[in-house]
Amino acid sequence: MDGAGESRIGGGGDGSVGVENPQTRNVYLKLGYHYIISNLLTLCLLPLVVVISVEASQMNQDDLRQLWNHVQYNLVSIIICSAILVSGFTVYVMSRARAVYMVDFSCYLPPDHLKCPSTAFMAQSRLVGCFDDSALEFQRMIFERSGLGEETYLPEAMICVPPRISMAAAREEAEQVMFGALDNLFANTNVDPKDVGILVVNCSIFCPTPSLSAMIVNKYKLTSNIRSFNLGGMGCSAGVIGVDLAKDMLLLHRNTYAVVVSAENITLNWYLGTNKSMLVPNCLFRVGGAAVLLSNKSGDKRRAKYRLVHVVRTHRGADDKAFRCAYQQEDDTGRKGVFLSKDLMAFAAETLKTNFTTLGPLVLPVSEQILFFMKKLFNGKVEPYIPDSKHAFEHFCIHAGGRAVIDEIEKNLQLSPVHAEPSRMTLHRFGNTSSSSIWYELAYIEAKGRMRRGNRVWQIGFGSGFKCNTAVWEALRNVKPSNNGPWEDCIDKYPVTLSY
Repeated sequence: MDGAGESRIGGGGDGSVGVENPQTRNVYLKLGYHYIISNLLTLCLLPLVVVISVEASQMNQDDLRQLWNHVQYNLVSIIICSAILVSGFTVYVMSRARAVYMVDFSCYLPPDHLKCPSTAFMAQSRLVGCFDDSALEFQRMIFERSGLGEETYLPEAMICVPPRISMAAAREEAEQVMFGALDNLFANTNVDPKDVGILVVNCSIFCPTPSLSAMIVNKYKLTSNIRSFNLGGMGCSAGVIGVDLAKDMLLLHRNTYAVVVSAENITLNWYLGTNKSMLVPNCLFRVGGAAVLLSNKSGDKRRAKYRLVHVVRTHRGADDKAFRCAYQQEDDTGRKGVFLSKDLMAFAAETLKTNFTTLGPLVLPVSEQILFFMKKLFNGKVEPYIPDSKHAFEHFCIHAGGRAVIDEIEKNLQLSPVHAEPSRMTLHRFGNTSSSSIWYELAYIEAKGRMRRGNRVWQIGFGSGFKCNTAVWEALRNVKPSNNGPWEDCIDKYPVTLSY
């Protein structure tokens, strides 16, 4: 009959008619395959355990006496084998890297008067007087299709009339974001800032002197032997770089805390020209920042939210086109801005693929690795197999760089809408907050009550260079949102329906 390849119809014992969909059957077969491979060791050992149990149940006193005599005659061998096993286990424990825990994190929530809906944004752009009609219309179209909502935030200097674009105003924005996130972090964790031994700050565009890290040291009166780092020019994926640097420092220095601050600065980086490839960041970037408290203290495991499992960094800077796909430059009139290439999405997808090639063997179950190996073995003679990352992670935090970024990654990783939801909702509510966006997304997952003990979350950041940096965290408990979280007053409204 027509459509026989799509379904099979048969009569049930009760006279009912059942329809079996091949797609559903394939899903069950795949689940069964993953279950068998994941539990292969158990399934192989089970018969052995049964045989040993049966043999043990049939042993009498004579058999036990003979076994004891055998052990006595081979006592030296047993002692030597035991010593080797204990020594090997000791070396393994001593050489294993110490765990790094995320005690908590905090995202900055700007005050309501900094909210800038699309109408206010366009009105302010007209008042500046630097944009012609074509540039204004282009920005309006980008904003409509961007995925941003009507409650994102701009810095105070940009919503003033006239705008107050100055170094002093940029410092004020940086202080509000960084100190706002840190104040909340220290309050929620009850950690004295003077107990922090490592400080890493990343902000790509704004690099004043003294540095942003020095501003934090001055504000909180951190100790004179603080190991502080200020990362600049590393793009929207620098938050993961900051975590990686803090992790390495925590492995070197025992019994201390590390704080990673991720932010961006908009005040001095509003492009006031007419080059359309440089106007796009105006429509996407918004105020935001995050602070993360890491610890290598074993006692913090009980109260920490997550354990850092892996960090994988991929850099495509050797490729000239990749290097220039997000490039700060001056336009023909000398106005400074960030140029975004049309090839940006393609480089993002390719770089993520390279990153996952390294990360996959570390996180994917054996069942997925076998399928991936078979694909390599046949070298294209069978349909290429894309590893299913959903078997390794329960949650995904994709950098909310824009609607196109999220769409591309969702398609390449074959994610469901619920997996991309934290990224889309973060883009809608807060816009592109650069390297801190992955923390707003993690806060969204927590606010929805979805993070359960043992869950793994994959944070994916993209940045100029071109880079893809990813981090994997494992939840140590059923995680609840911290006090004064960014979603506290609006989580019940989300997810919202996006129309674009």
